[in-house]
Amino acid sequence: MSKKTFTVVVHILNNSNSFVGEQCYLASNVRNWQVDAHPAGVIPPLGKKTSVVLEGLEESELEFKITRGGWDTLSSTADGELLAPYRIDASRDTEVEVTIEGWRDKFPLSTASPQVHVMADQFYFPHLDTHRRIWIYLPEEYQYTDKQYPVLYMHDGQHLFDEATSVGRMGPVEWMVDETIDAANRQAIVLGIEHPAEIADRAREFLLFPFGEMTEPKGHLYLRDIVEVLKPYVDKHYRTLADKKHTGMVGSSFGGLLTLYAGLLHANVFGTLGVFSPSIWTGKKELEGFFAEKLKENACLLCGQCYYFYAGGREKRRNAPEGQGDMRADMLDFIDAHKKAMCVKIMIDIDEEGKHGALYWQKAFTRFYGRWQKEISGN
Repeated sequence: MSKKTFTVVVHILNNSNSFVGEQCYLASNVRNWQVDAHPAGVIPPLGKKTSVVLEGLEESELEFKITRGGWDTLSSTADGELLAPYRIDASRDTEVEVTIEGWRDKFPLSTASPQVHVMADQFYFPHLDTHRRIWIYLPEEYQYTDKQYPVLYMHDGQHLFDEATSVGRMGPVEWMVDETIDAANRQAIVLGIEHPAEIADRAREFLLFPFGEMTEPKGHLYLRDIVEVLKPYVDKHYRTLADKKHTGMVGSSFGGLLTLYAGLLHANVFGTLGVFSPSIWTGKKELEGFFAEKLKENACLLCGQCYYFYAGGREKRRNAPEGQGDMRADMLDFIDAHKKAMCVKIMIDIDEEGKHGALYWQKAFTRFYGRWQKEISGN
């Protein structure tokens, strides 16, 4: 029996004087975010509409963005801010209207705060025998005071501060780490570590145990480079609060799992671990064994740590070994199984509508940062 399908008609109202007459498109989740998947006609004159009909949609939630054929030509607010994807319930035939208020490429490419700098274009990691670009966020007041600051080490540095360097399946979405700290009452230093360009190379550097065809993981080496090389350099050249209490790490997906491992492996270094959407599905048994081993070795050190776990209620991994993995369930199962044995402080943040991506980690980081600052300040 064939599945019932539905039709969604999207009417696009143009409220911008720019690029009238150029072809526009919808990029959607039903076409794996192909940037020019659904031709939507030419951009009409100001105040006029164009329409696109999406037929044969199975019952689902339709998500889409408006482009002119590239991720650098996304529609935006009138002020140039990128929009979250439009969401439409595709469980029935429906018509919707959306509006073009502006285009992102009419505004400056970089969205980074003036507080963000490239600390090094080619910082050498000897254990990996590779070079990585390192970004650093320094508080605005840094140059005017002699204060020392807590430090966060974060993976996937190109996605943290700037749309110009961010990439993703839904286009350039940054974490807005700089905007979050700019607006906060308490300041911190953040190190953003560039990840390799190739997905397979990123996985190799972020995983600690073999997974699938990736037989030689290098996560241990990557963490050693952070702990033994990068952190000493930062503590020497910047005014940091270098102790465990004031040193944290944050990562998402493979980087979230790596951050969890970093806390267990280097419990004497990291006091707070921001574990976002950890890819536990890549090796549940390995994590269980590693945790048991480190609990025996470092029980007293673990007691001084705080783990902030975040997951979205709609994070699914269809390539998980068991089929469609539920990443929230994986995370909560791990916490439930070990919270009695763990003397660490655990904070859990669940966004029931959250999916796997930077748009949701951006919001989670804002919540994490406020909680972290309260934790280390004692109020």
